[in-house]
Amino acid sequence: MTRSAQLAARLPTIAPPTNRTKTVAYDVSEQLRTPEEMAAYLDAWLDETPEDTAGIARALGDIARAKGMTQVA
Repeated sequence: MTRSAQLAARLPTIAPPTNRTKTVAYDVSEQLRTPEEMAAYLDAWLDETPEDTAGIARALGDIARAKGMTQVA
């Protein structure tokens, strides 16, 4: 056996990953079920980042989607 073959034989083999993490999209509007939860969500946005108008608009959109979902259910 050659010297390089001896060294290669001592190296650990690396198995390819078999378990991959699967992710799913998270939609907060699915969690906003009651008017109280919707109000608390908007209040949190307004308290934490009142200057973030894009974030507040996104929160209002989340609430609008949640209201649509609760009306369908």
